[in-house]
Amino acid sequence: MGNIHIITDSTSDIPAERCAELGIQVIPLKVLFGEETYLDGVTIGKEQFYEKLIASPVLPTTSQPSPAEFLEVYERILHDDPQAIIISIHLASVLSGTYQSGVIAKSMLDEQADVTVIDSKSASYGYGIQVVTAARMAREGASKEAILAEVARLQQELSLYFLVGSLEFLQKGGRIGKAAALFGSILNIKPILSLDQEGTVQSVDKVRGTKKAMQRIMEMLDKDFGSDRVGVAIGWTHGEQTAQELAALLRDKPNVAFIDFITIGATIGTHVGPGTSAVFMYKV
Repeated sequence: MGNIHIITDSTSDIPAERCAELGIQVIPLKVLFGEETYLDGVTIGKEQFYEKLIASPVLPTTSQPSPAEFLEVYERILHDDPQAIIISIHLASVLSGTYQSGVIAKSMLDEQADVTVIDSKSASYGYGIQVVTAARMAREGASKEAILAEVARLQQELSLYFLVGSLEFLQKGGRIGKAAALFGSILNIKPILSLDQEGTVQSVDKVRGTKKAMQRIMEMLDKDFGSDRVGVAIGWTHGEQTAQELAALLRDKPNVAFIDFITIGATIGTHVGPGTSAVFMYKV
């Protein structure tokens, strides 16, 4: 049996140093600002992305990696380790064709190649957690079956909530109308977004004011997990004040085992804009 190799794409928002530490290989998406094309996390970093997002008159778009790009990564691994076991975990298929590119690449390999391509049904660190957990288990000698079972559990049990900082980018992206954005801004409305079981973005609440919105998120997390011991990751898009305030609230909870911090990248950041915070929570 060969080694287990964990692959993901750049929208998992796993910090680069953690990928290096755990041997996670990352396939970048492309970020397009008009005629300018960048490789996410390679030729454009997250801070640079948000600086351009704020300055740009039009929203950027993202483009999935091609099957050929996946195939190159898979074949390189299999060349170096012919008995390799590859687990490739990617952005929700309802949000991007990235997962499908991986599936097509797998179909182009020899039938004996042991490659599992997974639709995470999540976004950002919501599936970054799946990837990091898989990589840690692989390092500890877990079997492929045990890793896949734990990834499936995380898909079912993870909760994530995004606290949107401004309505401007939801309006630019067509998720709300101009009038709703205007009145929402006047009333200081803070949307709380989540993902459904397939990974589709949905609005779960709208609250007046950041403090009340943060308290509402705490209430939803208490409902989701009760007193179960949980791990937490907190993310933000170019501005971490609200994220740090959320962290302070979570540190007071006796069932929180640890808190990680990440920066949310282009795929989610394009739609919610700077100043958005997120909480990702799961049983440990």
